[in-house]
Amino acid sequence: MKLADLFWNASQEEVKKGFIETETDYVCLLCGMKIEKGIIYPVDDVLYDAQRYIRIHIRGLHQSVFEHLIHLDKRLTGLTDHQNRLLQLFFQGKSDGEIQKEMGIGSASTIRNHRFVLKEKERQAKVFLAIMELLKEKDKQAPAFITFHKTARMTDERYNITEAENDKILRKYFPEGVNGPLKSFDMKEKNKLVVLREIAKRFKTKKIYTEKEVNEILKPIYHDHNTLRRYLIEYGFMSRKNDGSRYWLNGDLDATEGKKMERKKELKLQYREMKTEAGVYQIKNTQNGKVLVVGTPNLKTMNGRTVELRRGGHYNRQLQEEWNRFGESAFIFEVLEVLKEKAESHFNQQEELKILEEKWLEKLKPYGERGYHQPKNEVK
Repeated sequence: MKLADLFWNASQEEVKKGFIETETDYVCLLCGMKIEKGIIYPVDDVLYDAQRYIRIHIRGLHQSVFEHLIHLDKRLTGLTDHQNRLLQLFFQGKSDGEIQKEMGIGSASTIRNHRFVLKEKERQAKVFLAIMELLKEKDKQAPAFITFHKTARMTDERYNITEAENDKILRKYFPEGVNGPLKSFDMKEKNKLVVLREIAKRFKTKKIYTEKEVNEILKPIYHDHNTLRRYLIEYGFMSRKNDGSRYWLNGDLDATEGKKMERKKELKLQYREMKTEAGVYQIKNTQNGKVLVVGTPNLKTMNGRTVELRRGGHYNRQLQEEWNRFGESAFIFEVLEVLKEKAESHFNQQEELKILEEKWLEKLKPYGERGYHQPKNEVK
């Protein structure tokens, strides 16, 4: 299914998350990138499963789902430029007074009035969505329209095309079939949309093209391949770097993302070859000497705790509080001991890891002023 279809058919919750889940992948609704399940993806020496990685992808490439959606064409969002700017400032957490000064409009009460208008718009949208959902159950005569591509530069009456009309136009201008040459490009703008939409399908997803490669694909279609290339960009089906050195399907990936996709097989191979070692490590506060001792079946995930602490989400609240107070530079992560695997059939990694952790707890006694562990209850 094409990215545009995935986006417009997604539920509201899926759009808010920015991705959908299929049987084998997580698919970004903003650019179409697929994150294959069952693979561990390394980012800055931290390992992430597919679901967490798709969220990292969205933050890294798109900033946020809000940032992506708010910059869609106004014909898709239904927002005026003024409303769009207000929503961006609201999202940034600005107060009404700050927004009034930044935009130089009215007073703080004027901003509150705009908030009320937007709230009304939200209520109307909910009612309209419910009406349209109910209508689908009854309106069996409704024609099937072609799907808007989210990156369209012109979202106007040219999209008032049914699937039946779309097929008729394609038969007219591709007399030898859609994989054959184009009869003519001298046509109405509405027809150009249909033709360009079909031509874009000849380009592979998740691929970066040189201008020469683009031309080689377009030349068999139409003698004036430069015009086709220009219109593919003008209509938002493709994008390119300013110097014309790289082209890609718009909404599919960008130049940076293209490099990531080229490394996907490499990442899979790295994960398969990656040796996993269990063991015990410590997080040590160099300012006061306090430590947290942790046993883990995979020492490579140790750096993931740094990410949790940076985000303020570590399970040990005392450690988190001192991390916030002293700063990241005050803490070090050290492997205390790697668990030696044994070939015996009765070897139980979980039990052996617990014994190893207890050994280091007894040795370091990280309780009270010495560490972040709760003192053990003494047997009376």
